[in-house]
Amino acid sequence: MRLGAVALASASLLALAPGGPPLLLEQLADTGGGSQLITAQAPRADATSGTLTWWDRRDGHWVKTGSAVARFGAKGLVEGGSRRQSTNTTPTGLYGLPYAFGIRKAPDGTRAPYRRVRQESWWCEDNDSRSYNRWTEPRPADCRATESEHLITYDPQYAYALVVGFNYDKPVRGRGAGIFLHVDGRAATAGCVSVPVEAMRRILAWVDPARAPHIAIGTTGGGTALTRY
Repeated sequence: MRLGAVALASASLLALAPGGPPLLLEQLADTGGGSQLITAQAPRADATSGTLTWWDRRDGHWVKTGSAVARFGAKGLVEGGSRRQSTNTTPTGLYGLPYAFGIRKAPDGTRAPYRRVRQESWWCEDNDSRSYNRWTEPRPADCRATESEHLITYDPQYAYALVVGFNYDKPVRGRGAGIFLHVDGRAATAGCVSVPVEAMRRILAWVDPARAPHIAIGTTGGGTALTRY
């Protein structure tokens, strides 16, 4: 084993050892109360890439299950509560994961509710629509196509995806709609978090609604630090 690999392995063991440096998740203000958590962390607020990690809580401790390189909005990350729509920013905060969807068939082992994208599937992002920040099928008359996403046209991005519960339960018009964890496209996103396709498949096979999974999005430090959420 190379010296660098030995050092990395030692650091990982130390982070989990009793009395060692506190693991990142032990420093979070809230993890959603479940036993599964995804963290999406960027090095700073203006970054467009970082790391996504998924964790399981076992015997009172968080254990890393997997990780992947992540992409964020083309304009970086901003506090979710003050985000504005169409700014190409990723909202920071702690959010639920209501359901999954995709153009492709659900990966084997998927337990989350999974909606298959069809030709008439849309995500309404029209601030004037009663269906704002909701899946619609077909697109209602009060939801303009120019202000919405025709889901089937986003391939490979929506080959597999998880809905992020940002501005979802009680949508505030103008704050933003259609924030997902999805497959990488060509570059940074319009505000979503994206990962390579194989990572997305692994995440969908891992997520268990019975364990109340959440996603925490933030930065290493500063006003949008992951540890604030």
